[in-house]
Amino acid sequence: MNEATGDWWKSAVIYELAPISFQDSNGDGKGDLPGLLSRIEYLTWLGVDAVWLTPIYKSPFRDFGYDISDFQTIDPAFGSLEDMDRLIARLHELGIKLILDLVPNHSSDDHAWFVESRASRDNPKADWYVWAEPAETGAPPNNWLSRFGGSAWEWCEARGQYYYHSFLAEQPDLNWRNPDVRAAIAGVMRFWLDRGVDGFRVDASAVLIKDPLLRDNPPAPEGQTKPPPQRLMPVFTDDRPETMQCIEFIREVIDRYESRLLCGEVQGKTDRIGHFYGTERPRLHLPLNFALLDCRWDVLDLQATIDAYLNALPEGGWPVWVIGGHDKQRIASKIGQAAMRTLAMLLLTMKGTPFFFMGDEIGRERVHIPGDRIDDPFEKLVKGYGLCRDPERAPMRWDDSPTGGFTTGEPWLPLEADGARNADHQRSDERSILHLFRSLISVRRAYPALQRGAYHPVRARNDILAYRRALDQSELLIVLNIATEPRKFEWDRRGKVLLSTHSGPPFQSVQPISVLLRANEGLIIELGSE
Repeated sequence: MNEATGDWWKSAVIYELAPISFQDSNGDGKGDLPGLLSRIEYLTWLGVDAVWLTPIYKSPFRDFGYDISDFQTIDPAFGSLEDMDRLIARLHELGIKLILDLVPNHSSDDHAWFVESRASRDNPKADWYVWAEPAETGAPPNNWLSRFGGSAWEWCEARGQYYYHSFLAEQPDLNWRNPDVRAAIAGVMRFWLDRGVDGFRVDASAVLIKDPLLRDNPPAPEGQTKPPPQRLMPVFTDDRPETMQCIEFIREVIDRYESRLLCGEVQGKTDRIGHFYGTERPRLHLPLNFALLDCRWDVLDLQATIDAYLNALPEGGWPVWVIGGHDKQRIASKIGQAAMRTLAMLLLTMKGTPFFFMGDEIGRERVHIPGDRIDDPFEKLVKGYGLCRDPERAPMRWDDSPTGGFTTGEPWLPLEADGARNADHQRSDERSILHLFRSLISVRRAYPALQRGAYHPVRARNDILAYRRALDQSELLIVLNIATEPRKFEWDRRGKVLLSTHSGPPFQSVQPISVLLRANEGLIIELGSE
């Protein structure tokens, strides 16, 4: 694994997992920390350098644990602080970093902070959340919308005021203009950093500050065709200039610790992503980039998407590529199994830090969730727009048994009816996409040019995406056939094929390079000297 250097994350491969869906140890149908401990061997076999956990804090679980009622306690459903300490120690013993979700924007309405804040207008925490007077008619203060549908304002009888919630009404937004709130979140960070956590992924980092004048958001173009929460442009609720100061504050806290990572969920178009790195004052090390999830699986779109993103980075900004997540639809369902292998090679050979979500490495697709089993509040409250995230959050399938080797009880969400695509089966099959992920991570580790080398694009032709990675005297050529039929590729230098996305022995050498790529085939070629 990577040495604990200050910027270890530049060379790392980062694996997001949801503990509730990874492995259950006690038969209650929900994953937990002891279950995760029992599967660490899988992570070391795969070769990842860091794992990012979705929230494991105390929570009523109305929103996948992102509604937190105590930021410094492990929810009993997951285990205990002692279990967490054992997990951190074991991961570090094996050279794997641990990243936790940091949720600074809101808490659960069960949190002691909010219970006190809503009790009166003059208590010590009265200003810890975003409160506002009603309109003259008694209606909410303005037209701001919750991401989960309806007004973002909820009436509190005790105070005779509304409080703001970007998400569920049970997730009130903290008031980041209050220095006591900032200090409290800093205390949360130090609590976990002192226990050995290697960094945080900041949830909802673009919405920490709202317009103090409470100005109405304008209608979105063609808003009536969009889901209700998207019918207004969030000009006065998202990505406010003061939000960057909040991120800078969070970065200051983490920078007091050696070799810690701050990554984060950001919003907006590609040309805005550089905004979150910071210039005069540092912000996020890695603003997460989902561009590959959003573009069409077409060589010209891919070429343009990659170039636009890299051009948007500020000087010194390190790239990051994400192909899956707990609230992103499975890309394998979008592009298919054959293309998923090519995407794996793209992810793990591009310049930048790769992130993928548990199950991506086995080519997992969206799991069908019957209507009576839906857990996601997004789908319950904003129906009919295909926004449900449960198909991505279904428990990990380890084997082909009815409960997938995940639990001895009833899984909290159903698994695929067809259990053929599972980790144990693929681990025994060297032709599987799981073995391809493992091989790609191994080649990436063996060749520093793939970790930190320069990126040199080659003009896309004939449905082939190609680029070179170079460091010192080492140079690699990556050639990806995006087409569903064979394509020929030629290059005027000699080289040796290190790895193909397809099964079978690799080419020994080609001089000059002239290969007929099979449909959806990718190659990593080590180039010889000129």
